[in-house]
Parts: sequence; structure tokens; C-alpha cells
Amino acid sequence: MTPTRSADELLGVDSPAWPWLETLLAGAVVDFKVLLADDTSKRNVLFRLQVTAASTLGAIASNCAAIVIDHGWVRVLGAGANGIEDIATVNALGDPDHRAALPGHLVIAYDVLGGVFAINHHDLPAEPGEVCYWGPDTLEWTSLRAGHTAFVEWLVRGGATEFYCELRWPGWEEEVAALSLDEGISVYPFLFTEEGRNIATAARKAVPFRELLYLNEHMAKSLSARSE
Repeated sequence: MTPTRSADELLGVDSPAWPWLETLLAGAVVDFKVLLADDTSKRNVLFRLQVTAASTLGAIASNCAAIVIDHGWVRVLGAGANGIEDIATVNALGDPDHRAALPGHLVIAYDVLGGVFAINHHDLPAEPGEVCYWGPDTLEWTSLRAGHTAFVEWLVRGGATEFYCELRWPGWEEEVAALSLDEGISVYPFLFTEEGRNIATAARKAVPFRELLYLNEHMAKSLSARSE
């Protein structure tokens, strides 16, 4: 079993990844915001993650609350603040000295429709370390065939534009930007139904984000149970 490292040890690396991330963000082709977090939260989350600041994951957790991309469409998790939970809490990571094992995957980002991005450890349909996406339009996990660093680069360089082309509507930027960070958009008819395929004509409503995640999870479980 790997010994638990302190926050100071995890931060004290020769080549932290944050300067590289700052350079990447400076060349972003999409709208973004880096949300601030207090030092105590950043250290605590990094300690619970047990990754170093030399990794992209550790750099984000130890330097910001979250990175909000594309007018708030994608929220990349960090140390948490302003209505966004920290990445350790989202993944139920407590004191590393008192946990049996890491979860089967690590949730790293959400989108405004309740879609989930996660790094596979061992329970998603992907190689270990690959990022997968769970979509409210498919109710399934799909591998993006890329690791976490490549995923962040992809977002900053505009990769989500094509990825979400069928899930955006005229004026989505203003509608999404008007949300608070603890809100998402619920769509009816549901996106996974034939009637819900055209999101531009569907009914859209701002709802608490936790409620949206619960609804998506409930629908997925219900449909899975019916198909068995």
C-alpha cells in the first residue's frame, strides 16, 4: 500500500503543472473562467486526492476552485467554491489513511445538462486512465480515448463545440451564462427519447444541479431495470 503523503509533499514538486495550464488557458479559443479557492480548501482536496501538483489533476485541485468553460457549459472540478463541490467530495474521498481503495472511476467534470466526465480506474468501458463521458442523451458511458491532460487541452482548444453540436440551440450561450454554478438545465422531453432529440424545440428549465444529476441517474436505473 502506498504511504500517505502530506499536502506539503504533494505540492513540493520540481515541475508543477500549473504554469503549463496557465499558458494553455492563455491561448484558449473558448470562453473560460478560473474560479478562486482558499488555500485551506486547495491543500485539503489535494491531500484527499493523493496526487501531486506535477499532474494536471493535482494542479487544478491545488490552484483553483474550478475551471468553467464555454460560458459555464462545462465545469472542470477543482477545490470547490461558489456552488461547485470540490472533486474529493464529489468522489466521496475522505481521509486517505482510512479508506480501503479508490473508487472505480473519478468524476472530474460536469456539463450543464448533467453529463459527467470521469477518469476510468476499473469499472468503465475504457482503458485505465482514459476519460469517459456519460451523456443524458444516451444514458451510457463512452470512452473519449484520451487521458485527463489531453481532455483539458481538448476543452480549452474548442473540442466541445463539435462534441455538443446536436445538444446546443440558438442562444445557448446567454441561457447557460445566466445560470448560477449550482444550477443546470433540465430538458423535456428527455434527451434520450425520440421526442427529445431536437433540444431547440424542447422545454428547458433551470434546476438545482444536484436535482438534475439525481433525475438523470434515476432515469438510467429505471430504463436499465425495464430492459432486464
